[in-house]
Amino acid sequence: MEKSFPIIDIANLNGEERGIAMKVLQDACENWGFFEILNHGISTEMMDEVERLTKDHYEQCRKKRFLEFASKTLEDSTKGTDTSNLDWESTFFLRHLPVSNISEVPDLDEHYRSVMKQFALELEKLAERLLNLLCENLGLEKGYLKEAFCGSKGPTFGTKVSSYPPCPRPDLVKGLRAHTDAGGIILLFQDDRVSGLQLLKDGEWVDVPPTRHAIVVNIGDQLEVITNGKYKSVEHRVVAQPDGNRMSIASFYNPGSDAVIFPAPALVEKEAQDKKEAYPKFVFEDYMNLYLRHKFEPKEPRFKAMKQPIATS
Repeated sequence: MEKSFPIIDIANLNGEERGIAMKVLQDACENWGFFEILNHGISTEMMDEVERLTKDHYEQCRKKRFLEFASKTLEDSTKGTDTSNLDWESTFFLRHLPVSNISEVPDLDEHYRSVMKQFALELEKLAERLLNLLCENLGLEKGYLKEAFCGSKGPTFGTKVSSYPPCPRPDLVKGLRAHTDAGGIILLFQDDRVSGLQLLKDGEWVDVPPTRHAIVVNIGDQLEVITNGKYKSVEHRVVAQPDGNRMSIASFYNPGSDAVIFPAPALVEKEAQDKKEAYPKFVFEDYMNLYLRHKFEPKEPRFKAMKQPIATS
């Protein structure tokens, strides 16, 4: 019987249910690559304000531009032009670490900037807490994963703010094409009324359930490497919807650009008896440069390419 999508109540980690919650977390990381967390410590008031401001910002600042893109895309596709390399999304990026660029991003009012800065701080703390829970499940010392991400300037952390407006022809264009995430651990605040996010599990696309005030977490390529494949990043996509404007705020807690990424020695030793080949060792920036050219292709050739001798940054 197929198990349901893993949902973890963080509050259970402080009580008698801790052991059960940690097992659900372990299963989620090993067999799903995704899970959803409740009672994560970020206030519902803050999340509601982030959602309100984000949706208002799209309506006021980005909608007109997107509708121009949408009109041209649909017109081209009906004429037979291939639109399979396009995504039905309106997006902007915020960088938080090592240096914030929020003050430089155009079209954001001061209140929105302030709220997003505070939201990012909460997400950063949550990401680091989750990394330590993963360390515990993996048998690594506390802080190992955070340290592995540090490089010379600490981790990188940024947010992709996306809107997926209604699409009259979802058969012609994807909301977001299938891919794995390049980085470390990803925290997503998604719309709880408009669905569309799916992950690939056992060869089938599975819906990620929209849950009010939950945070969706997924494993990136770097955690797959560091865990020597024990945890795996999985393909996911967004299916364009005919109704509703889906909000997606994805925050990426990633290694620093010059961080050297390699399988944790303790995990390689555990796998040695199974004669599994270890994942490669590389500089994160080198991986990102390759990823940006091949994002919507399978990850395995990227890992293979990283096994070749490379110049460190």
